[in-house]
Amino acid sequence: MAEPYLIVVNGPNLNRLGLRVPELYGNKTLPDVIELVRSVAAPQGVGVLDIQSNYEGELIDYLQEHGPGAAGIIINPGAFGHYSIALRDCLEDISRPTIEVHITNVHKREEFRHHLVLSAVVTGQIVGLGIDVYLYAAEALCSRIRQERDGGST
Repeated sequence: MAEPYLIVVNGPNLNRLGLRVPELYGNKTLPDVIELVRSVAAPQGVGVLDIQSNYEGELIDYLQEHGPGAAGIIINPGAFGHYSIALRDCLEDISRPTIEVHITNVHKREEFRHHLVLSAVVTGQIVGLGIDVYLYAAEALCSRIRQERDGGST
């Protein structure tokens, strides 16, 4: 049996973690974030694929290719989370357990950030806890995988 895997999807500007507005986003880089997810997944026998793109279509192509076989998805859509119906439709179509994460609490920021279009198609959301949002999402998805392996329900 092939190793289960998670996909970590990061949208626009997340390649700038560690440099972009560190007082909001912290000083950890995107490679640090991916390593954090791997540190949770690897001991569970779960692989991690990741992508970051500033281009919506590239994220959708990647999800369509790798998403159907994924045990779960962690997605930080960045600004796409506020308006990308195409990304929402892609996630709905591939229908995998998905946790949307945002490093900052988008609900305490500008009004336009309060609406998240992925809400109706994701399993859950974690916001405002810094890069730990990725850690908690990975733990939740790995727990789900363990339960499925053990024959329990999620």
